[in-house]
Amino acid sequence: MKVLHLAAGNLFGGVETFLCTLAEQRHACPSMQPHFGICFEGLLAQRLRAAGVPVYNLGAVRFSRPWQVLLARQRLSQLIAQENFDVIISHSCWPHVLFAPVIRRAGRPLVFYCHDVAKGVHWLERWAKLTPPDFSLVNSYCTLTALRRLFPQGDRAVIYCPVYLPDLYKPKLLRSQIRSQLQVSPETTVIIQVSRLERWKGHSLLLSALAQLQDSPNWVCWLVGGDQRPQETRYLQELKQQASASGIADRVQFLGQRSDVPQLLAAADIHCQPNTGPEPFGITFIEALAAELPVVTTAIGGGQEIVNADCGLLVPPDDPIALAAALQSLVTNPQKRLQLGAQGPFRAKELCDPAQQLQKLYKLLLKQQLASCAP
Repeated sequence: MKVLHLAAGNLFGGVETFLCTLAEQRHACPSMQPHFGICFEGLLAQRLRAAGVPVYNLGAVRFSRPWQVLLARQRLSQLIAQENFDVIISHSCWPHVLFAPVIRRAGRPLVFYCHDVAKGVHWLERWAKLTPPDFSLVNSYCTLTALRRLFPQGDRAVIYCPVYLPDLYKPKLLRSQIRSQLQVSPETTVIIQVSRLERWKGHSLLLSALAQLQDSPNWVCWLVGGDQRPQETRYLQELKQQASASGIADRVQFLGQRSDVPQLLAAADIHCQPNTGPEPFGITFIEALAAELPVVTTAIGGGQEIVNADCGLLVPPDDPIALAAALQSLVTNPQKRLQLGAQGPFRAKELCDPAQQLQKLYKLLLKQQLASCAP
């Protein structure tokens, strides 16, 4: 089965990590051949090409420039005629708005993959509603509930993201090396958050909780994720100012965009991403569990589907006092950290093993392809 995945390509976050996994782990499902159409060159295109999969640049598009929209649609129409894809998937509203009419005219099965918690009010979402897909995939039950705001009718299915779980070579040595590079002693407890710099990811809430722990010794915090847009640059400056005003600037390290996230997770002790808005799924939670880190997050969104009492702690949203208490209980209790962390790899594989999830995806798409061929 030849599958074309459509994405913007200008940013890099959970959706892009998912697409890279489809490419890099395609050997787990040889019956499904992934191809990728993007509009912007960037880290996503680099990773996909490095994986050796077909990547088609359909041209940069701004919706305020209609000629760019027309050109991109023409390129996709030509590509579909040349390659004869069995199924075409638009990942999120932006590529769906741009390309769904082309796919519909070409008579190909149109699949919408919902990676976000839709509200149904943004102009892209309202525009996306004009072309309902043949089938929708969602990455969590949280996202499934919200999908009804976009497409009230139609077939749909939940499939958790496949997440590659690396088996790091000599993890104890790696842990020592990373900590040495970042000037953190072996006995210091490292709290890490890995995410895009979006406000609803809860960085500010985490800093507020950590401010209550400034009298507690032997902890530092690593915030991993770079600013990709102007609003994220402003937010990053606000976070640095907050850390300084709270008196914890010397214990919070802003590491920016990193290509060694698995190594950083291996060198940390606690993963904390206290979302203030619902996380659609949470690939970073799975990656942290695989690294044997207890996960602390808020009891909203996809995090509730991943984190349970065996592998982490759920706290009420927007409650820095409860969050501080949860973190303190782990900072001061290494044995509790180890007990929760030990269950993480099993939980991660249970939910997101690439071989298992790619086979599920293939079966769902095959069913859709066969349905489209039926008289």
